[in-house]
Amino acid sequence: MNHHPAPATPSRWTPDQDEQLVGDTRLLGQILGETVREQDGENAFELIEAIRRLSVAFQRKADEQAGRDLDTLLKHLSPDETVSVIRAFSFFSHLANLAEDRHHVRRRAAQDLAPEDEEGSLARTIDTLSAAGIDADRIVRALSSAYISPVLTAHPTEVQRKSILDAERAISELLDQREGLRGARAKRANEAMLRARISQLWQTRVLRFARLTVLDEIENVLGYYRSTFLREIPRLYAELEEKLGRPVATFLRMGNWIGGDRDGNPNVDAGTLRAALARQSETVLRHYLTEVHELGAELSVSRTLVGCTADLEALAEASGDDNPHRGDEPYRRALIGVYARLAGTLRALTGTEALRHAVAPAAPYAAPAELLRDLRVVEDSLRRNHGVAMIGPRLGPLIRAVQVFGFHLATTDLRQNSDRHEAVVAELLAAARIEPDYAGLAEEARQALLMRLLQDPRGLAVRTATYSEATQGELAIFEAARELRASFGRDAIRHYIISHTETVSDLLEVLVLQKECGLLRGTLAPAEASRAQVDLIVVPLFETIEDLRAAEGIMRAFYALPGIEALIRASGAEQDVMLGYSDSNKDGGYFTSNWELYRASTALAKLFQAKPGLTLRLFHGRGGTVGRGGGPSHQAILAQPPGTVKGQIRLTEQGEVIAAKYANPVIGRHNLETLMAATLEATLLPTRTPPPDAFLEAAAALSAASMAAYRRLVYETPGFTDYFFAATPIAEIAELNIGSRPASRKASRRIEDLRAIPWGFSWGQSRVTLPGWFGFGAAVEAFVAEDPGPRLALLRRMVAEWPFFRTLLSNMDMVLAKADLAMARRYAELVPDKALGHGIFAEIEAEWDRTVKAFESLTGESRRLADNPLLARSIAHRFAYIAPLNHLQVELLRRWRAGQVDMKAQHGILISINGIAAGLRNSG
Repeated sequence: MNHHPAPATPSRWTPDQDEQLVGDTRLLGQILGETVREQDGENAFELIEAIRRLSVAFQRKADEQAGRDLDTLLKHLSPDETVSVIRAFSFFSHLANLAEDRHHVRRRAAQDLAPEDEEGSLARTIDTLSAAGIDADRIVRALSSAYISPVLTAHPTEVQRKSILDAERAISELLDQREGLRGARAKRANEAMLRARISQLWQTRVLRFARLTVLDEIENVLGYYRSTFLREIPRLYAELEEKLGRPVATFLRMGNWIGGDRDGNPNVDAGTLRAALARQSETVLRHYLTEVHELGAELSVSRTLVGCTADLEALAEASGDDNPHRGDEPYRRALIGVYARLAGTLRALTGTEALRHAVAPAAPYAAPAELLRDLRVVEDSLRRNHGVAMIGPRLGPLIRAVQVFGFHLATTDLRQNSDRHEAVVAELLAAARIEPDYAGLAEEARQALLMRLLQDPRGLAVRTATYSEATQGELAIFEAARELRASFGRDAIRHYIISHTETVSDLLEVLVLQKECGLLRGTLAPAEASRAQVDLIVVPLFETIEDLRAAEGIMRAFYALPGIEALIRASGAEQDVMLGYSDSNKDGGYFTSNWELYRASTALAKLFQAKPGLTLRLFHGRGGTVGRGGGPSHQAILAQPPGTVKGQIRLTEQGEVIAAKYANPVIGRHNLETLMAATLEATLLPTRTPPPDAFLEAAAALSAASMAAYRRLVYETPGFTDYFFAATPIAEIAELNIGSRPASRKASRRIEDLRAIPWGFSWGQSRVTLPGWFGFGAAVEAFVAEDPGPRLALLRRMVAEWPFFRTLLSNMDMVLAKADLAMARRYAELVPDKALGHGIFAEIEAEWDRTVKAFESLTGESRRLADNPLLARSIAHRFAYIAPLNHLQVELLRRWRAGQVDMKAQHGILISINGIAAGLRNSG
């Protein structure tokens, strides 16, 4: 959803214009219905229509008889009918998403709020900064040291197959084309193509037969680079430079976890890391090859008509192109030489061949800077010889692409659990006869030993020793990282993330392993520490509530060790710290997770403010759902504590969120623009006054009460684990083949061992959305009860004046809007122990009532999403189409778990999971 050029007279969006959304949705639904009638027969179509009418009557008109009739009808469907109905409503959800995405683009193009008013637009942000006395020069200076990076991950929440995504992308393009069609014949042709693509969807298998491999995940995510990032990011830079009237540094870079994230995923190793980097490089190099080829076709400039620079002439002469038909076309000849060297680079880095060869592949470029130099020669010659107009369409974006993507495409992070590092170091120490029981040492003793190792130039590995397969595998990753950085550049791999960082020794262990594999040069001996350098930024990941509370203390103690700060300064003076939203939520609940993240961010920022010259960059491990840190990025960044952004931010984009944000190139560009705009505002606007102590004390009290209520239910209620596994489709989600990573860290049913992603996914499917609100109502009730009038007034002030608190409630509002407690009750009926099911659901329902009451009391709004009517209408409209999927999922779960082993039933369950996730537009 990017800003398009304004019409002569700016228009305002009117509710009537939302009829275009209704029209698109109706058209796609009509074609889907006709497809069902054609493919599955009249009876199937009439059945689906009857279910739709009853569901609409029940959901929108509260028609109790319609609800009873719907229940009866769904319970008596045959297995074949059930699957057909589930597929129809699932595909309708997918098509409705496409219509909404198109409508967002339409609203933006028609200047929904007018560009100067639109939240997240660069135009509005620059105007806001200008009004605050911040001119273009200051913005450019801030961007010169900024680092903004969305990081794509392959967590198991993307429930769609690539084949489905490709078909949907084609339908989206047809909707875009429909907008400008004139004449009945053109519209009929477009409708025929829509019919073909929707028929393709209907005949395409929704489910994967096999679990995704890491290589599959790599290929899936590369599709977003080809469709969106490689083209839209350079355009976004061009728009920013046009608005500022000045060139800007490269500050927005893409990140990637796929192929490097080993935490809990035994399928990731040095081989997948090499494969990921090779495929990333091939993707970006083939993009450059295509663009250079097209540029050569466009720059048919003849020397007989216009001159060129001596440098361009030299580049043309060096190309090896002696075709007489191009003898007077120096630009084409020069670009043939560039293409040949790129072809050589492709062969050298990936072992693959370019598609076309005017001349044979030439000597590869040693680094992107060499390619950039040649492209600058072409640019300079055009500028000096009346060719400026030919730079913007393709050469300018290509130059920016090389600056952003290099030969590596995206920075791939390495991640592993701290326990694995401990085990490797312990084995190395035992084999070297330095310490037989490293794991048994106290923390102080560990630190002392690790510091001695970092001060010693000798390595630990013993050539004659035989190491375990696990240790060899971990060391191979570090070795591969060293080699890959040499091949693809230092930006190919920059960060090493340590999951479950709990102690200073967790950080030191990774430094020792880098030293062991040649990624740390020099030692931390007092006389040498200032000259030592480490290649990979050691990034602690603080995940649980306890870890977040310890974060500042751990980093303070780490930097207090002799030589550590000197090492970091000599290695680039950057320190990333990752904050985990998912596990902290599963550990302490929604409010406490957000509060402890806020406190940890504030404390870390204060610590690094006392270290001038060192750059702190917070890495936000956000998920799709609000319970995992999801929600509007613009609000989230502006709600960060004062002084914690400063132009530096990384954040994860996970699972289905990647498709929702970036499958459509225009929407993708808008989401990236929003990230840029929010970071600029958070960085440059006058520092907000820290919240008053009364706000902080109230938040601390709310957090304590909220966490107590949450943990009392989830961790202290007898039988809660049994309830969770029975009242949600968690077990069935594990069968969905939606990612290469197992759903649980260990082979157990303990909530503590369950990954936060399927935890949130399951509560979303059962329509409870518990991770996004539970505990807030109890906390507010307890806090206000002590002094009702003043305390309620204080909380209302916090909503009005504190961005953190206001954003927290806004995100919770969206979660409450997507929940459906009446439907959730149906899932609770699946619990075999009826007393347990009734008792726990009663607790959930009581807390729901308290939370809704608290929200309404604090905001004064009894309606959900009162400040976002478009989203409110969208959710209300979808409920009637999601409800049949939930009803059928419950019925099929009952049959399946009762031992009625019918593969169609299992098939139906898994498709319903897909459809509900699509309908709610976030799953994990």
